[in-house]
Amino acid sequence: MKIYTKRGDAGQTDLFGGERVGKDELRVAAYGDVDELNSFVGAAAASGCDEALGETLQDIQSTLFDLGSSLATPDPAHREKYGIAGVAEADIVALEALIDRLEADLEELKTFILPGGSPSAAAFHVARTVCRRAERAVVRLAAIEGESVEQTSLRYLNRLSDALFVVARHENARQGVADVAWVGRTGGD
Repeated sequence: MKIYTKRGDAGQTDLFGGERVGKDELRVAAYGDVDELNSFVGAAAASGCDEALGETLQDIQSTLFDLGSSLATPDPAHREKYGIAGVAEADIVALEALIDRLEADLEELKTFILPGGSPSAAAFHVARTVCRRAERAVVRLAAIEGESVEQTSLRYLNRLSDALFVVARHENARQGVADVAWVGRTGGD
């Protein structure tokens, strides 16, 4: 099977279930942003991060793939018929457990911090901001009357951005790099 089909050359793509839509449709943008997020999580995982997080990060990537598949399948009946899992409540609980476990070893935050620090922490901060963009795209799609978006998808993306923030802080702490506190600048000459 060839990787190229030429079917998208005119700016359209197929949703799962057969519907043809423009590549600029909100649904396509939403699952595209989730796909981009998945790539950034993969890049962060490959950046020399804590090896103990490897399986967890792979689980997150698999869940993001499930989420994208759900978004690419607008008809809930098609999702059920073809066993498209989407995001389960257990996936959200797993993120909360990860956050709680990693936060237990971190200093309490008393101020906003600047994204960055170690290379792996910086990579997770980038993934976090891409996650927020994907979340905004899915929220926009969910707000359209008649569009089908599972509520667990919205909750998962919201929790995932928190988890990626905590993983970034964990990476800095693990490598002995202090988080940099944001200090507001005052105006003037």
